[in-house]
Amino acid sequence: MQLHELKPIHKLKKKKRIGRGGKKGTYSGRGMKGQKSRAGTNYEPIVRSMIKKYPKLKGYRFSANPNKAAVVNLGVLEKSFQENDSVNPQTLLEKKLIARAKGKTPAVKILGQGKLTKALHVENCQLSEAAKNDIIEVKGTVK
Repeated sequence: MQLHELKPIHKLKKKKRIGRGGKKGTYSGRGMKGQKSRAGTNYEPIVRSMIKKYPKLKGYRFSANPNKAAVVNLGVLEKSFQENDSVNPQTLLEKKLIARAKGKTPAVKILGQGKLTKALHVENCQLSEAAKNDIIEVKGTVK
């Protein structure tokens, strides 16, 4: 026996032809109304390539928004900096208190959570009112 001599042991099942009269009744097995019940439809499912075109948002695979300010609290500055040190985005990057966002140094906002006892010189950072008052209170400077 050779490959061209092989034959299936069962007959092929014929496709059911619906909607042509006979004993199938009102909707002929197509359900009620809608695109798939009509004759001559070209119903294509959504293809993977179409899904891939949509923008990907949220989730762990996407880096931080470069336009959003990185938040640092006064308590963190207290632990990481010495008396009279200057605090700016570059020094915060060096001490790894903030991370680059898409290769750029992000804007920094300092919030007033925590206690500050050292006089620090803050430059090029946004400040909350509470943080600003606390820095000035311990004889620090804000630019």
